[in-house]
Amino acid sequence: MTDSDTRLKRGITGPLLFAFILGDVLGAGIYALMGVLAAEVGGMLWAPLLVALLLALLTAGSYAELVTKYPRAGGAAVFAERAFRSPLVSFLVGFCMLAAGVVSAAGLAIAFAGDYFTTFVDLPAPLVAIVFLAVVGALNARGIRESMGANLVMTLIELSGLVIVIVVVAMLLAGGGGDPGRVVELPTDAALPTAVLGGAIIAYYSFVGFETSANVIEEVRDPRKSYPRALFGSLITAGVVYVLVGFASATALPPEDLVDSSGPLLDVVAAAGVGVPAWLFSLIALVAVANGALLTMIMASRLTYGMSEQGLLPGVLGRVLPKRRTPWVAILTTTLIAMLLTLVGDLGLLAETVVLLLLFVFLSANVSVLVLRRARVEHDHFRVWTVIPILGIASCILLLTQQSGIVWLFGAGLLVVGVALFFATRWLRSRAGEPVQGVIRRG
Repeated sequence: MTDSDTRLKRGITGPLLFAFILGDVLGAGIYALMGVLAAEVGGMLWAPLLVALLLALLTAGSYAELVTKYPRAGGAAVFAERAFRSPLVSFLVGFCMLAAGVVSAAGLAIAFAGDYFTTFVDLPAPLVAIVFLAVVGALNARGIRESMGANLVMTLIELSGLVIVIVVVAMLLAGGGGDPGRVVELPTDAALPTAVLGGAIIAYYSFVGFETSANVIEEVRDPRKSYPRALFGSLITAGVVYVLVGFASATALPPEDLVDSSGPLLDVVAAAGVGVPAWLFSLIALVAVANGALLTMIMASRLTYGMSEQGLLPGVLGRVLPKRRTPWVAILTTTLIAMLLTLVGDLGLLAETVVLLLLFVFLSANVSVLVLRRARVEHDHFRVWTVIPILGIASCILLLTQQSGIVWLFGAGLLVVGVALFFATRWLRSRAGEPVQGVIRRG
């Protein structure tokens, strides 16, 4: 696939792609995750994080094959269209991904406007959330390279916060403090397999984000080589950091102290006695949230553009700025919807709904790998072992069974909206004389 195969600018190098995925995976969740995990596994915080990494790598293997085989913006919607030959199925898979992205961005904006922001300035949360999304949208429209440059800086900052946790606890241990024996202690009434699985379901949330990279593949240089390296490298890097943070947290504080804390990593740093100022972690958390929102909105706008190119959304959403070569209508539309969701959405419900929607996307991607094995393309691409997508399907089904009834209800409501939008789009395209079937460009 050459530059002439796409109207988008190929401004993403391998290292920038690695930073893109790493920044989206790291996110802000890990800064509050340790207390929730401690309630499940006591001091064995590292175990569910490791299991969650392995589960995430299963679906990542399917993405590596599909993205390098069909390197087009649109991601899972492109794969579903090729595998199932149904515009409705392709649309619903893409809509789940798109809805998850926009809902996630709204949730991140709400999080940005909350306690971390009021540490510095006390302003109305709805106003802060909307202005925050407007800034993210403007940076997104300016250009993919500029967005990636900002992501690189923010990823280094949010990663530095986790490194601080690891380093200060290492200093605590060197001084004879802490209790490393806690890293193998379970709650008194917990069985090892049950506790670790329950914790892994929670920890899996912290690895969600790698799928967004599929929707910028048309802007990646030499995707066949750079994409698998960046994908697996970033997931493994995040997993190693998470496991080390888990060890550090259990070593510095007993599980009951972590469970009772709303800012467990801040308490871990304080327990080390190194004197890192409290405002520093608030700032790092804000950067982590901002980075996640930027990457999520890049994904949502590129997916909207890709679905428009397929004929699954109105053609106007495929318009690109002539000089910047960014999909400006898609960016504007997704940003405005995210702004509206900040006014009506509950943060907890939004976060759980994102996971539910993405599990449907992951399930579709894993099935698509198996269905498309007989299809051949003219270029070389990554190929995963057949057992990997089979295990990926099983992992998605397992995690889907853990979702609550209210989340299923909210997700079903979004899917009803998606079906209505699908048929409305077909009707509008038919009246305008445009194609009403999903058209996949071969290549």
